[in-house]
Amino acid sequence: MSTSNTSDVFSKMLKIQLVATVCVAIVALFVSGLHACVSAILGGASVVLGACAAVAVAKRGENEQDATAILVNLLKAEATKILIIIVLLVVIFKFYQQLVPFALIAGLAAAALFSGAALSKLKV
Repeated sequence: MSTSNTSDVFSKMLKIQLVATVCVAIVALFVSGLHACVSAILGGASVVLGACAAVAVAKRGENEQDATAILVNLLKAEATKILIIIVLLVVIFKFYQQLVPFALIAGLAAAALFSGAALSKLKV
């Protein structure tokens, strides 16, 4: 897969994640108010930022040809994504006093689920 194709796939996936997060945030706003909306956005943003970090790690090994090196690089990227998400969630829970946990989880789940759906629908 070429670099431009990889960037195109990532940007499309990112757009779908952001749209899913905004949709959940709008529903949360009307159902539970402003703090639920902010919580949903923070949940989705943690997944989006984790994905951005994972892409940066994955691109470092883009020219590898050995299957083992490719797999190790993908595992590093996934571990980076999960670590970033966990750190951001801990920070959010620690500092956002008016957090609405259900909305946060809904935003996080929407972004995570739609990232997989986006990748499965894209022609790569």
